[in-house]
Amino acid sequence: MKKRIVTAALALVFALSMAGVSMAAKVNCTVKSVEGDTVTMTCEGADKMKADDKVKVTTAKGGGVEGC
Repeated sequence: MKKRIVTAALALVFALSMAGVSMAAKVNCTVKSVEGDTVTMTCEGADKMKADDKVKVTTAKGGGVEGC
């Protein structure tokens, strides 16, 4: 019985620690310049990031074209 409780507690701690790691900050940025592999952006809410953070960048989705 004690082994089951310890296993459940460890599983809960692991699940909660992974949930905290996977949370990402949502930051809106505007590209200011591109030089080779270096992109300079100005971001709202950049205080949520620090140097050497890994980021995922997606482009803004364009609106659909209507009509014939």
